[in-house]
Amino acid sequence: MENLLKIRQIKYEKLLLGGGIEKIEKHKDKGKMTAWERIAYLLDEDRAYVEIGIFAGDGLYEEHGGCTNGGVVVVMGYIKGRLCIVVSNDATVKAGAWFPITGKKNLRAQEIAIENHLPIIYLVDSAGVYLPMQDEIFPDKEHFGRVFRNNAKISAMGIPQISAIMGSCVAGGAYLPAMSDYALIVEGTGSVFLAGSYLVKSSIGEVIDNETLGGASTHSEISGVTDNTYPDDEHCLDAIRNIVDKFGDTPKSVFSRSQPQEPKLDYTSIYTNLPEDRLKPYNMLQILEAIVDEGSLEEYKKDYGKTLICALARIDGWAVGIVANQREMVKVKKPGGMQEMQMGGVIYSDSADKAARFIMNCNQQRIPLVFFQDVTGFMVGSRSEQGGIIKDGAKMVNAMANSVVPKFTFVVGNSYGAGNYAMCGKAYDPRLIYAWPTAQMAVMSGASAGKTLLQIQEATLKAKGVSLSEEEKKERLSAIEQQYNEQLSPYYAAARLWVDGVIDPKETRKIVSIGIEAASHNPDIPRYNVGVIQV
Repeated sequence: MENLLKIRQIKYEKLLLGGGIEKIEKHKDKGKMTAWERIAYLLDEDRAYVEIGIFAGDGLYEEHGGCTNGGVVVVMGYIKGRLCIVVSNDATVKAGAWFPITGKKNLRAQEIAIENHLPIIYLVDSAGVYLPMQDEIFPDKEHFGRVFRNNAKISAMGIPQISAIMGSCVAGGAYLPAMSDYALIVEGTGSVFLAGSYLVKSSIGEVIDNETLGGASTHSEISGVTDNTYPDDEHCLDAIRNIVDKFGDTPKSVFSRSQPQEPKLDYTSIYTNLPEDRLKPYNMLQILEAIVDEGSLEEYKKDYGKTLICALARIDGWAVGIVANQREMVKVKKPGGMQEMQMGGVIYSDSADKAARFIMNCNQQRIPLVFFQDVTGFMVGSRSEQGGIIKDGAKMVNAMANSVVPKFTFVVGNSYGAGNYAMCGKAYDPRLIYAWPTAQMAVMSGASAGKTLLQIQEATLKAKGVSLSEEEKKERLSAIEQQYNEQLSPYYAAARLWVDGVIDPKETRKIVSIGIEAASHNPDIPRYNVGVIQV
């Protein structure tokens, strides 16, 4: 774990450099703060914050020079004591241009603001759509235009939006400040227009400079697009803090919280209790004891359905319901006596049944759910099929998918196949989902996929009268496993925003705590209705 965390730290420090030292120096020579400096200045000191979309774009678009961190920094943090979402364009990365992953990350930020009724602040410094990839970011439902649709929806919900134009804000992006409640602009560096001076000249023949066309004076004194002008980034950010300070409070839904207690075990125990070998057993309860408040864990049906741990607990004082895969070697009562078996992260029928009932209980009692994934899938084979594993698995997925309380997911280890779905993968709308550096996500493991695909290839060739030698089989198997194992990486998932980032396990408590506090700002929790469940 410590080695994996060192790798993570190296990768994370690279993110902080955005487009690189040279680009940062040029950016600052213009009198501008970097994306991260703006966030640090804006947020309250000594208050925890959560970064969203860490490692987005990692390894993507190499043929275009890359898009570090998706070209935008997104955090959920406190401004004047008020929890907010902050979206800060990084103009050192391709002038802040929107790649496909940039659009996905911006939409994720708005989704979190909508779900939790949180104010959202846009620190705009972007050249707009990255033109060489316009077909992948411009026209579809979840592309660039969805941002402005969301602006309108967020406004209709009464959620405050503030735009600060701290650099370029061009073309369709110009609608962002116009659709916000407050639009601020920095003199000399901020500009907003539908078309820049070059396009204006080529389109209508007018010769004009960008500052006159769409600078601070034009929009604050003539057009009225922006509210006020500020001499530099710092004064503009001060104004944002002053505005947020005046927001009225909102009704909050009540999730149970008591005085926080430290966990029984130090977080460093996770590093030793979680084995490097993903096939080795370990006791998930020991991992949980380093996350939940000491003395708060109360297991549900602990002697039944042992491949899943279901438990009530508190995390930083917040009441939670935990669903976690168990990987311990345990003794299980079977016909003929006690048998020792390794849980292996497999979900059996009795475990799925237990989890479904537990999830329904938590929804009825308004207890947020936290999932800890280390799952290889549901049990297969004739005995499981005849025992109704599909029916019981569907019951669990149904209860989880219809859940109305906030859900949070952490991928601790394996996250394979339908196990990813049942344990609240990204497709099932967790409020936040993060991976530990030990995570692996795919339909199945590289070894299983390799053997399966090799069998298919052999059968296809055999039908054509071609047979493979043992050496050829080994080469094909190795190639398949190598490709698959690359895609298993948590950074592969984070790059594509299948998860909100790769974190040190010690951050888990903070993310759950801030996540539930954010969720408490949305008072509209509907009645829990579950679909048809075959018992």
